[in-house]
Amino acid sequence: MSQGGSPAAAAPPAVDGLRVLVTGGSGFIGRHVVRALRERGATVRVLDLVAHPDPSVDLVQGDLADPAVRAAGLEGGCDAVVHLAAVTSVLRSLEQPDLTFATNVQATHGLLEDARRAGARALVFASTNAVCGPMEGPAIDEGARLRPLTPYGSTKAAGEMLMWAYTASYGLRCAYLRLTNVYGPGMQAKDSIVARLMRCVRLGTTFEIYGDGTQVRDYVHAHDVVDAALLALCDERWQGPTVIGSGRSLSVLEVVEQVRATTGAPLAVRHGPPKPGEMPAVIVDNSRACAQGWSPRYDFATGVAGVWEEWRTLDIEGAVALPGGAGAAAGGAAGNASGSGAGDASGAPAGTEREPVRIRP
Repeated sequence: MSQGGSPAAAAPPAVDGLRVLVTGGSGFIGRHVVRALRERGATVRVLDLVAHPDPSVDLVQGDLADPAVRAAGLEGGCDAVVHLAAVTSVLRSLEQPDLTFATNVQATHGLLEDARRAGARALVFASTNAVCGPMEGPAIDEGARLRPLTPYGSTKAAGEMLMWAYTASYGLRCAYLRLTNVYGPGMQAKDSIVARLMRCVRLGTTFEIYGDGTQVRDYVHAHDVVDAALLALCDERWQGPTVIGSGRSLSVLEVVEQVRATTGAPLAVRHGPPKPGEMPAVIVDNSRACAQGWSPRYDFATGVAGVWEEWRTLDIEGAVALPGGAGAAAGGAAGNASGSGAGDASGAPAGTEREPVRIRP
């Protein structure tokens, strides 16, 4: 793992010539995946509720739950799918469990069936450590029991089970990446801890921490997630669940201190009540991924420095709510596509009611 400067690039997987459908390809992780695939010679089509920022990208705009939209996305055949589209907000899943099920389970089943009929041989799925629920050992690994605490986590677990069956029954190799908290460039519309801290620094507002701030989470860089997704597309060893995290968990207090050190800002904080049911720790074991040719290139200090380079020059105009809330709607941008089962252990900037800000590059 890099300790400073630019991390060394991993050997590029052999995706040249692959026809790849990326659901949620207009979202935070999706944009990184689409760019990497195109740079390596893949033919990419995006299926998303919202337009892709690059007009040259082949886009089918619509709801993944709509069979006609899926048919358009897979028209002409498909070699592989990267499935990122989902309701990814834990809060929204609690408020709208029916929508979460329809999007994360029913639409995923439709995608699996349509993809295998279109000739797809591999599917990479953005899952989450939230499928496992509370830790039962020193670290979460692929053998952890599935005990999700929220509709979000349970629907991701259901998606994994569907994929297990499609691999066994139809030979569609499915690799599900159990992501930790993903951060990186291009997360201006996100509501996760790193993005909220950056907004507080730029706006000069106070950051609220739920509880005492000792709760820990694992943070993985978006570029490291892309490396894993591309490997999973091409390497037969990637089948079933694989934990994708940095392997080093940090407390909220440590994250705050790193952002202060990186930005040079004082960053005022205040402590609010802890979130009911929040897990005190998410610590993951990424050894299986490393044994399958992947390794994280970004330590947290390096990754946050890159994020700050982007945020420090942005023009922040004011607080606005994202359409549909912080999470992605059916078939929409996958965004973080991860979670601990109880949010990311931190509070919102005081006075902003957890609403993202409009930021213009």
